[in-house]
Amino acid sequence: MALTKTQISKLARELERQYKSLLEEVRDALEASANQQYIELIDRAPADSGDQATGDALADLNLAIIDRHVQEMRDIEAARVRIEEGRFGSCIDCGGDVGFERLRAYPTAKRCLGCQQQHEKTYAHEGNPTL
Repeated sequence: MALTKTQISKLARELERQYKSLLEEVRDALEASANQQYIELIDRAPADSGDQATGDALADLNLAIIDRHVQEMRDIEAARVRIEEGRFGSCIDCGGDVGFERLRAYPTAKRCLGCQQQHEKTYAHEGNPTL
């Protein structure tokens, strides 16, 4: 069953709330990345290999968190476009309904549960490191 205008409005408000929250987290993470204690830890001389590794790990972790948040923000922006175009709640693969309950749990969902499961089976190996 297609989403009602009330359901779409509710989900749009949730997307907006999530977007603002992510934006704040990205700002905080960027400010933290400029934090002097990290710079001192990374650049301390003479640094032993443990200090250098810890500094590198902190920098990498911070970048990974920022990347994840930015990707979530892009997903929210794409969901907003689908709302504006009247495609929100329709599966991008089969055209069927994504379902209100699924969208409540995962507001940026672009596939119905069946198509998402198939997508994950098909592309499960991507993103996994190989030697």
